[in-house]
Amino acid sequence: MDLPQPLLAGVPLSVLDRSRTRSGETEAETLRGTVRLAQQVEELGYHRFWVSEHHSVPGVVGSAPTVLAAAVAAATSRIRVGTGGVMLPNHQPLVVAEQFGVLESLFPGRIDMGLGRSVGFTNGIRRALGVEKDAAEDFSAQVQELLGYFTGTQQAHPQVHARPGEGLRVPAYVLAIGEGALLAASLGLPLVIAGVKGEQELLALLDRYRSTFRPSAWAERPYVVLAATVAVAATTADARRLLLPEAWSTAYSRTRGVFPPLLPVDEVLRLDMTPKEREIFEKSLKGQLYGTPAEVDSLLGGLVQQTGADEVLLTTNTYDRGDLLASYRQLAELAGLRSLASR
Repeated sequence: MDLPQPLLAGVPLSVLDRSRTRSGETEAETLRGTVRLAQQVEELGYHRFWVSEHHSVPGVVGSAPTVLAAAVAAATSRIRVGTGGVMLPNHQPLVVAEQFGVLESLFPGRIDMGLGRSVGFTNGIRRALGVEKDAAEDFSAQVQELLGYFTGTQQAHPQVHARPGEGLRVPAYVLAIGEGALLAASLGLPLVIAGVKGEQELLALLDRYRSTFRPSAWAERPYVVLAATVAVAATTADARRLLLPEAWSTAYSRTRGVFPPLLPVDEVLRLDMTPKEREIFEKSLKGQLYGTPAEVDSLLGGLVQQTGADEVLLTTNTYDRGDLLASYRQLAELAGLRSLASR
């Protein structure tokens, strides 16, 4: 008797790593850990590996995503590499186009350009970056100018060209929160969106994205990437444990304004949290997907089917890199990634 296929079978899985520091390791070791993780998930058959952009955030050292993406691409051979994302309000579109032009020229056919609209989260950081809090309001124009450098059609700065960049096709993705999905639709771009909070609101937003999508030179049809924090282990309790270091880091940051390095699970369990910390800690675990392989297949696979998502971008952080890799390995087995990669 044939066993039923997992719901996740055939679903492309990708990874976003934020280069979170761990207690007892240097920032250099953290960055090398990101590169090593890319190599490991490539071996498992993952589709993409993306890195993020955060400035002056203690506990997060992924501050230069295109530089880190170059290191990841150089250390791998098949997996797509990109950014989740470059925060476009922090940069001039020409410079971003040139950076991705260099990446695509060096690693042709493997580079993705994920674009976000966040700015520095404090006044001091924004001043250091040379942007104002309202810089994100021009995100649509910034994206259009950036794409225009690749097509040679941008008019914001006549006679200015991206070298390299012009004539290249680097797939662009919009990292969206709320109405950003409609921007992606209007520009004809794939959408990356968190897939576990406000489920009915998410479904309505995806319906609007798909119904208002305008085909473009960048994408002929809507394409949805669900970003989710997912942990898999032998038992439900063990899977939940994987999420505790990041939950504590979140609680700490929201009460003290600083992200601490990720702590071992046993240390987190020994912490004497204040009532406010405990409240944030428990709340941060809600909406995360965790459990045994069968439980996660039901939860995540069901969400993929319900939303019609084309791909899942995993954003999990935990202290023990071996545990994280084991979780990603079990997800790869559910999705049949190795068999897909061998085709």
